[in-house]
Amino acid sequence: MNLRYAILLCAAVSLPLEAQMMQRRGGLGQRIERMREASRREHVVAVPAGATALRDVAYGNDPAQHFDVYLPANARNAPVLFYVHGGGWANGDKTNPGLENKLAYWLPKGYAVISADYRLVPQATPLQQAQDIAHAVAIVQAHAREWKLDPERLVLMGHSAGAQLVALLGAKPALLADAGAHRPRAVVSLDSAALDVPKIMSATRVPKIYSDAFGNNREAWRAASPADQLGRAALPMLLVCSSERQVPASPCDEARAFAGKAATFGVTLQVLPEPMQHGEINHDLGLPSAYTTAVAQYIDAHMR
Repeated sequence: MNLRYAILLCAAVSLPLEAQMMQRRGGLGQRIERMREASRREHVVAVPAGATALRDVAYGNDPAQHFDVYLPANARNAPVLFYVHGGGWANGDKTNPGLENKLAYWLPKGYAVISADYRLVPQATPLQQAQDIAHAVAIVQAHAREWKLDPERLVLMGHSAGAQLVALLGAKPALLADAGAHRPRAVVSLDSAALDVPKIMSATRVPKIYSDAFGNNREAWRAASPADQLGRAALPMLLVCSSERQVPASPCDEARAFAGKAATFGVTLQVLPEPMQHGEINHDLGLPSAYTTAVAQYIDAHMR
């Protein structure tokens, strides 16, 4: 899959308002819908030489509740990067574009990478999706010694809707504990689609993909909102945000507000603005760049 297609696919499944506008343009809208459908199908994922893959490990009874385990060569007490795909809560798959760049970067560094699926809207709400991920983390940690992983050294990473899900787990680690998971070391949120859900849902114009995901129940908005669930027990987080995106609001403004609220609880969150498009923030992570280096240094610091 070429870079241009991959970036357009990320945008199609993760930029809801822009996608809706393009849908009104006839043929392009049909193309985006086909890309969304394609995003829900698994793709072949290449792994670096010496690495191994364990495909479709079940963590629940639903067909969507599976993850893939990518092990570095000669794994021994390997730290774990647990990745959650985006797609507007209703699209996406654990093999979507961008994963290969992360495998190519982190597996040779001795990390294991987990990429997880979860039930999609309308089958599950965002809160239930976060609970799916919490259960997946618990299963990974339970099998960690079998796979020669360190169950205590795990960082959560997600993009777009996946970034919202991992930020929610980071804001309220009790969701992880309720699933039987140990506390992760940190969270990396890659251009979250919604850190303050009530604020987004109370806007004059709410993109349909948000209303489809979060509905009209204000209590449900708060329950799924990282900003509303934030407390003193929150995990450290790196909030990567696109300085180019303004839909449905500025993600960097939202990230700074989220970090400011965390500071009132004595929790330190770091904001990393990047002059990149929403899809590029995910796809290009792992390619040689100052951006990849900054994210990697944050992760390494929390794995010691």
